[in-house]
Amino acid sequence: MKKVQSRRNFLTKSVLAAGAVSIIPRHVLGQGFTAPSDKINLGYIGLGKQGGILSNKFIHNTDAQIVAGSDVWKSKRKAFEGAVSGFYAEARGQSDYKGVKTYLEYQKLLDRKDIDAVVIATPDHWHALMAIDAMNAGKDVYCEKPLTNTVADGRAIVNAVEKNKSIFQTGSMQRSWDRFKKAQEIISSGKLGKISKVLVNVGNPAVPYDLPEEEMPNGLDWNLWCGPSPLLAYNSKVAPQVVDTYPDWRDYKETGGGILADWGAHMFDIAQWCLGMDNSGPVKFMPPEDPKAVRGLRMIYENGTEMVHEDFGRGWAVRFIGSEGILDVARGFLESLPLNIIYEEPFQNPSKMFNEQNNHYQNWLTAIKTRGETICPAETGHRSASVCNVANIAYWLGKDLDWDPVQEQFKGNAEANALLKRTDRIF
Repeated sequence: MKKVQSRRNFLTKSVLAAGAVSIIPRHVLGQGFTAPSDKINLGYIGLGKQGGILSNKFIHNTDAQIVAGSDVWKSKRKAFEGAVSGFYAEARGQSDYKGVKTYLEYQKLLDRKDIDAVVIATPDHWHALMAIDAMNAGKDVYCEKPLTNTVADGRAIVNAVEKNKSIFQTGSMQRSWDRFKKAQEIISSGKLGKISKVLVNVGNPAVPYDLPEEEMPNGLDWNLWCGPSPLLAYNSKVAPQVVDTYPDWRDYKETGGGILADWGAHMFDIAQWCLGMDNSGPVKFMPPEDPKAVRGLRMIYENGTEMVHEDFGRGWAVRFIGSEGILDVARGFLESLPLNIIYEEPFQNPSKMFNEQNNHYQNWLTAIKTRGETICPAETGHRSASVCNVANIAYWLGKDLDWDPVQEQFKGNAEANALLKRTDRIF
């Protein structure tokens, strides 16, 4: 057992470092392979670092089988095809297994009738088009967060889910972690009392794309990479051929939503969940007076609760301030003052209380089989992304904004409303 555990740790570290698909021996998988007729056939769109990590989440799950992939990089298509085919060949003892095929154009993947569901791990500006095309083609969808980088795109995804009766999971996986579930349980039960203020520390707002043009590498369809965004100058910082860190496309408004949105889709998402605002959002956004500030945005909910984008010294984290105490939560901790808000035994070791990562991915597969709800459906993902998208607009304009979360429009501000959608480029 010790030897197997060591192998698992090695595989996990390797995947996180390189975004690769792991080749896991048959004996690690254990018993109970699912019959082929019961497997969910998956196609992957976006085969870079995050696509590789998500491949590892699903590849050894016996409820699913990866059968196809799509990417604008030829090298990534080839690597994905070889790694996934190699895994299944080893797992099944078939050295000639050729059950995985990859495509430059994702629409060709969607044309396949044998694919039940797709995993989307592309830059944010592509999410809406790909997810909607997939659902219209009869596929269920797992889409990475932030769901979209415009409010209009998010609502379009929700509408497509309702139209197609699709099973949709947003990749805000913290909702499946015990630590965050405990925080939600405490706050929703009233143990923290009336919440007056929430502090959320995540990264900076998005900025306009300003990278210098570099020589175009071989094997990349840059026109397709840009897709519905403007045709940008190629730069390896946003689209590296070898992916060993997360690319910088997240920083730019054309392709992402800044780290405000990239991590906000985790941390604002937890705030929304704990406050019971999954179908709504703040009604007022008030940016700091300094137009260069990247923290200090205040957001007010209709019930008076204030949420502030603020660095309170604990990394990417959320602090809830209630009438009965304070609760801080992040990936590495869940703490409260007083201690007994969380712990019945004040000296209990909190590291032993929580399973770090419950299976967000199995939750989606189970929902596909039962046609039930996921823990982070499209409406939830859209609302959390909307907080980030509207926050970006408030920072960009430097003006107080009144937001109607029902109509999803700003009140009396045509300039801000114009930023809720994007005119897609024809490519």
